[in-house]
Amino acid sequence: MKIHGAVIIEQGVTFAIVAVKQSVTNYTSRIIHTRQQLQYFFPNMPIILMSQDRNGTPHFYGRKDIVEFLKSIRLDQIPWKEYHIY
Repeated sequence: MKIHGAVIIEQGVTFAIVAVKQSVTNYTSRIIHTRQQLQYFFPNMPIILMSQDRNGTPHFYGRKDIVEFLKSIRLDQIPWKEYHIY
């Protein structure tokens, strides 16, 4: 499986951001389940899920201070890469 994400260090905090479909972020239970699954691949770091609405507006889900930081930057400033997960 491939995921689109990034590992970022900002103000001494290392966190992961992963792009997911909006159908994942529409339900709290799916958000929790997805983050639990991703924890294996991004150990010991907060995981932020990002989905985009039909207008392309990003929405972030996770730790509030990190979400506020991500709202202040453009998506193209995130060092996205493709991760291959098995």
